Amino acid sequence: MATVKELIRTEADGTLSFGDYSLSEKAKKEDFKHAGDIMKVKTYRDITRLEKNGLVLFESVPGTSVTGFCETAEGVAFKVEGPADAQITLGLSEDTEYNVSSAGKEIGTMKTNLGGKLAFSLELADAGEVEVKVEKA
Repeated sequence: MATVKELIRTEADGTLSFGDYSLSEKAKKEDFKHAGDIMKVKTYRDITRLEKNGLVLFESVPGTSVTGFCETAEGVAFKVEGPADAQITLGLSEDTEYNVSSAGKEIGTMKTNLGGKLAFSLELADAGEVEVKVEKA
């Protein structure tokens, strides 16, 4: 189980790790500084949400734990773990196509809406950590 007990942390390689799906009560950490941005995380068994400068960057329902979260101009990459299948929503560039892959397999090309949201489902039950890559098409 890869829960992040401190709720959010910066790893030695500059990536973020956040979320603790084992919590039965909501927990949050605000004003976490990372790469010049202000991050906020809310997490527990029902939802994990990461905001960057007040905008949603990552959300999962139910809650998950995320490690190695790396955001670039081309997209995001991370590993995610959870006790059940999850709906993931990412805040990316608006009206843009992205190639999405999970565990090395293509999920497909998806387009963000005008708000920049991209949503997809992942099979996480009994899967351990699943690597996800979302890159501009």
